[in-house]
Amino acid sequence: MLQRLRLAAAPLLLFLTCFSAPVAAQTDFDLVGRAMGRILQNGHYSRPAFDVELSQKFFEEYLETLDPSHVYFLQSDIKKFQKQYSHCLHELLMMSDALSAGVEIFEVYRSRVKARIGEACALLEKNEFKFDGDRTVILDRSEESWPADEERARALWKLRVEQALLSELMRREEIDQRAKEQGKESPFLEAPSAIFKVKSNYDRVLKKIMDSDLEDVANYFYSAVARSHDPHSDYYSMREFEQFRIGISNELVGIGARLISEDDGTSKITGIMTGGPADRQGQLQPGDRVVAVDPRGNGDWVDVMFMPLSKVIEQILGEINTTVGLKVSPMNGKKDEFVIIKIDRERVSLKEDLLSAEVYEFGEGDELQKYAVIEMPSFYFDFENRGNRVSVDLEKILKRLVEEKVDGIAIDVRGNGGGSLDEVRRLTGFFTGRGPMVQVKSTNGRVEPLISKIRRPIYTGPLVVLTSKGSASATEIMAGALQDYNRAVIVGESSTFGKGSVQKFVEISNYMPVFSNHDRAGRIKLTIQKYYRPSGSSVQKLGVVPDIVLPSYSDAEERGEAYARNVLPHDIIRAAEDFVPMNRELLHFAELIKLSEGRRAEDQDFKYLAEDIARAKKRSEENKVSVNIETRRAEAKEREERRKARNEERRERFAKVEEADKKTFKVYRLTLDDLKADKLPLLDRKEAEERHFRMLKDKFDDLEDSLDWPSGIDSVKREGLHILRDLTEMVKKNRVVVVPKED
Repeated sequence: MLQRLRLAAAPLLLFLTCFSAPVAAQTDFDLVGRAMGRILQNGHYSRPAFDVELSQKFFEEYLETLDPSHVYFLQSDIKKFQKQYSHCLHELLMMSDALSAGVEIFEVYRSRVKARIGEACALLEKNEFKFDGDRTVILDRSEESWPADEERARALWKLRVEQALLSELMRREEIDQRAKEQGKESPFLEAPSAIFKVKSNYDRVLKKIMDSDLEDVANYFYSAVARSHDPHSDYYSMREFEQFRIGISNELVGIGARLISEDDGTSKITGIMTGGPADRQGQLQPGDRVVAVDPRGNGDWVDVMFMPLSKVIEQILGEINTTVGLKVSPMNGKKDEFVIIKIDRERVSLKEDLLSAEVYEFGEGDELQKYAVIEMPSFYFDFENRGNRVSVDLEKILKRLVEEKVDGIAIDVRGNGGGSLDEVRRLTGFFTGRGPMVQVKSTNGRVEPLISKIRRPIYTGPLVVLTSKGSASATEIMAGALQDYNRAVIVGESSTFGKGSVQKFVEISNYMPVFSNHDRAGRIKLTIQKYYRPSGSSVQKLGVVPDIVLPSYSDAEERGEAYARNVLPHDIIRAAEDFVPMNRELLHFAELIKLSEGRRAEDQDFKYLAEDIARAKKRSEENKVSVNIETRRAEAKEREERRKARNEERRERFAKVEEADKKTFKVYRLTLDDLKADKLPLLDRKEAEERHFRMLKDKFDDLEDSLDWPSGIDSVKREGLHILRDLTEMVKKNRVVVVPKED
């Protein structure tokens, strides 16, 4: 049976291999799959049996990876592949033959995408849409069946295309109406039509799929194999891992520019890093559009029109002290004008994503109080540079804050997706001193406490941590440990993400035959342990539940580990040895909660939020949108009236709040560049926005009339500051020290 499957898939594999010969000649992706299978078999935390049940998971996960909305494949495709492959992918994987199945499925997917998008573009060109009746489109189709046949697929797509065009037309109507009210010209006067816009979106999807090479298909397929074990095991191609490395280290070797994909197929420069290579070279400007890249600076140009942005960026990045050429259409140039720009690559630090703080100064003289908010976007670390780590930067920031004699600190980790386990172990100790920060359990059941070796805490005062559903992994370890030790008050959304597992990167080439082609074998991110809080509880699926829960728009969304596929279970182990929590009464939870609830009951923005949550929950439950233009216009009118009413109410209230803020406190900036300053500079939020990047401003930005939060402080941060001040006053009143300064 397996032999027949291999022979049947061989022509398809040959086709794709020929199509992408340069990549295939370098790397044997069948051997990559076998090596990855062995790594998963022997190293994954759950050690599932490599059997038919797991093979079915491989199969289902691959289909969901390719077609998560169930709009391309037909039911007949699914049944055919189910019969052929669902029971034997695990065997094919270990025989270095599974990718042939992945390729065959992908080729059918590619043909379906080509057919469906071809039909969509034909419908757009005819433009016979009526936008009437009571028809609706299902928004989230992940639980829907695939179309039964071609006729139903065409009907489904006709409705989806009509909805896509109607949404674009409605977007333009709303923006044009806003421009008219503001006495400004429409930003669409010289823009392509709505039909062109929608068609371009489809064209970009089609080009991405049609241009997929064997490395891309291997990426899709092996990622599905890995994620069948748990949501956080994954396969990383070479280009994906490089992007991950940049994100986790906040450093890259490039030109210091931001890009986005445009409808016309170009990649538009949206920002130039201040003082970076492109900025100093001087020619490249925000708004310029890149059409081709010379990655080696030798005249060998690569056309990047309609290329996926990740691949465009891959062409621009490179080795330090090398030259990259860009062929660009200048923002203010003529239609067919192009210029060649050559820029030397350098090591670039993404400073806007580094740790920073704001210091709020209330009162004067004996009444002076200082509170700091530390912004921690990620637990970054550099694989190659030990000095580029979040714990190193936090230590510096904390020591300066202690010198500033701050009365309390809030750490904002909303949206912080985590990072290094070693980093979080070290930096949590800055607030607790020596002790177990987290426990990790391996597949053999062995539990190991990870101890902070920080002899004495750097900061011993009142502490608040702001969290969200986007706070995950290492962030949850920190928040959970500080909560277990009763060291901090956790404030935020209903829970954090709920990722309670530990991963490591394994270089697959190390497990391939010595003489095999493995230059671009990639890496597997492998789940090897589960982690537990010092108290023994796991954050897996449940997350960290704050001590003070604030309402959030995410309450209306199915977001977090609990909603993912193939998740590991939640469990509890014994508390860590030597785990000694502090006195919980010192944090005055009952009083803090009562005061917070009282403020929120009177806060108009939290009332608005409650209304928005209710509407979002209703939309999510309905899971559909009308394709009747009059219905949509009525909905748009209601939204616009609500927006205007809120803006009018907020305009007066925000002005009063901001004026009161000016009389109540001053805000100082503390970045890594300010550490040695004799006196911290006052925070200029507008300057801070432009400090690192010169950003493109267009006609759409000019129409934006949403109000900025008073003093740049959103409602959650403002409430967090209130809670921190309340806590500090209670601590002072009771004359207690939160953490002993001596061992």
